[in-house]
Amino acid sequence: MTEIHGSGDCGNSPKNRFVQDVAIALETGQAMAEGFSDDAVWEGVADAPIKGRSAIAKALAAKTKPAAVAIEHAISHGKVGAASGVVTFANGQKRRFSHILEFTNTKANCVAVIKSYS
Repeated sequence: MTEIHGSGDCGNSPKNRFVQDVAIALETGQAMAEGFSDDAVWEGVADAPIKGRSAIAKALAAKTKPAAVAIEHAISHGKVGAASGVVTFANGQKRRFSHILEFTNTKANCVAVIKSYS
């Protein structure tokens, strides 16, 4: 089971909480298909963008499960959100990450585009 350390940015903001939840899903591989649009695109994790909700779910399922994920920041504004943090693997190796999210609407409850950086 992956140990999760959430950000203090979420507080009373459901939008920030959703950004954090998406980042956790992206890093742990725990698919949350309902959070992605049918034609969502994930850039930066493969040679070519991963296109479509089912393709993203398949890529997530293939990820190595980390020992821990620490979300440092999870923020949103309008149709954009961002999360950053650190993943720790079972061997102790750490990797920093950042995900920029574009939503389908200003409710920020459905992801259209993900741009990931490691």
